[in-house]
Amino acid sequence: MGILEGKVAIVTGAGHGIGRGEALELAAEGAKVVVNDLGGSSRGEGSDKRAAEETADVIKTRGGDAVANYDDISTWEGAASLVAQAYAAFGGHDILVNNAGIIRDKMIVSMSEEDFDSVIRVHLKGTFATTHHACARWRERTKAGETVRAAIVNTVSSAGLQGNVGQANYGSAKAGIAALTIITSLEGSRYGVRANAVAPGGATRLTGGVIKDMELKEPDEYTEFSRLNPQNSAPMVAWLASDEASHVTGQVFRAVGQNISHYEPWRLGASIDNPKGDEKWDPGTIGPEVNATVFHSRNPGLKMGGG
Repeated sequence: MGILEGKVAIVTGAGHGIGRGEALELAAEGAKVVVNDLGGSSRGEGSDKRAAEETADVIKTRGGDAVANYDDISTWEGAASLVAQAYAAFGGHDILVNNAGIIRDKMIVSMSEEDFDSVIRVHLKGTFATTHHACARWRERTKAGETVRAAIVNTVSSAGLQGNVGQANYGSAKAGIAALTIITSLEGSRYGVRANAVAPGGATRLTGGVIKDMELKEPDEYTEFSRLNPQNSAPMVAWLASDEASHVTGQVFRAVGQNISHYEPWRLGASIDNPKGDEKWDPGTIGPEVNATVFHSRNPGLKMGGG
């Protein structure tokens, strides 16, 4: 038996790449899976039911249980319909893996309003919308006296946690998802919901413009270990979704290749007080104090303003 035996999982963006690998991994660990994918391009254009259906078919040929879903999770109605399907198809819902996303990479000065809004809408709003509808049902079940053991695993990226040129929209969305994950963990604990996030890696349609000259393959097409396999992060997702990780919530991890790292959250570092005591700072005195205390003491070669 796998660590997810008896669980019902939703995986968004599961038609290709990382989401597909997650759906396959969760199913291999015993979960029944609702495979969501609108089937659009990497830019979010068009739709095709085959993407979700192919992943569901692979799961079923391997002896698992899955249904395809084609809802647009960036809409309120689509997210609600997706969650409702899990209950209709399998009689419940325990795990939500938010992976759906698109890219429209451009420099800030070249990025249009639509480029920014569309990426934020799919990644950040889509993650919030599914989270809202899933948590609303879990709260109702808790109020009805049921013991809920639910898990949300969101997808973030180093582009949001560390920054990346040309991805102001994508990075902003992923940073927002990291914050949303922590807030969900705080709010969801009262009704049995844990929330964590994983920054995955691998060769996918979304990284095609970044990793040059790579052969794009689906996770189930790899025959041996490769750092480019987008399913490498899926075991971490499966563990976080399981009751074995019942003590873990509000955390962000990086899972790439054979390596797993823990992201430390924003925290206060060096601190300075006004040398004149309890009074408002004079802007002219801030620079020397910050240079000496915040920057120079930690990195003598670093100066403010890049000078």
